[in-house]
Amino acid sequence: MTYLESIILGFIQGATEFLPVSSSGHLVIGQALLDVRIPGVLFEVAVHVATLVSILLVYRTRVGRLLRGAATGNRDALTYIGLVVVATIPAGLLGVFAKDAIERLFDNAWAPGVALLVTGAFLWSSRGAAARATEERPTWLVALLIGTAQAVALVPGISRSGATVVAALWLGLEAREAAAFSFLMAVPAVAGAAVLQLPDLASEGTSGLLPSVVLAGSVVAGVTGVLAIRAFNAMLARRSFHLFAPYCWAVGALYLTYLAAR
Repeated sequence: MTYLESIILGFIQGATEFLPVSSSGHLVIGQALLDVRIPGVLFEVAVHVATLVSILLVYRTRVGRLLRGAATGNRDALTYIGLVVVATIPAGLLGVFAKDAIERLFDNAWAPGVALLVTGAFLWSSRGAAARATEERPTWLVALLIGTAQAVALVPGISRSGATVVAALWLGLEAREAAAFSFLMAVPAVAGAAVLQLPDLASEGTSGLLPSVVLAGSVVAGVTGVLAIRAFNAMLARRSFHLFAPYCWAVGALYLTYLAAR
């Protein structure tokens, strides 16, 4: 992988991890179009950690408040952290017990194209949900259901942020809180996924990738991730979130057409 390819893939990861268009699907498509097969898991882990840092930067005030509250035994802070943990459980279980099946989907070139069409459908369904959503905090059941939506997003082409925010809106969670909860619940999910890949990383090493090449993609992913979170929140506030749906349909259809004609 060259520096340019690393930068392009880092940009794709950073932009699409948070915008509701599926980072996994875009990375599979990007690698197919660039004709790049990234050896090992080092690059994947690095760019995911970079996007994790993006969340912590944008929500640093809230994260700091939660950590201080937890340290002092504040009930509200401990409850909210508990809700985030509960929301992480479905994806964690699926990631452990269906790891091989999920990895096979990443090797299926058609999967992200079909899944992007599905992503577009549920994004479009959010048009009226945002106006009706007024709850300021999820209940335990709502947190678990949002977590189930996150588990579904392990399929390449299903947007994690799109699935969780749309689920939160339909379950009555106010738009800004839906976005905040979605991104904060990504912290243990992304961190957990990275930890699960540590054995592979230890056995594979750098897999022939130059550390500077990986670093270039990671920095781009982190910076782009911050900008993407801010753009996401701005569109959600303007209730134009559903406008990502035509993009998903267009990319999915074009990619499937490309595969059929290849």
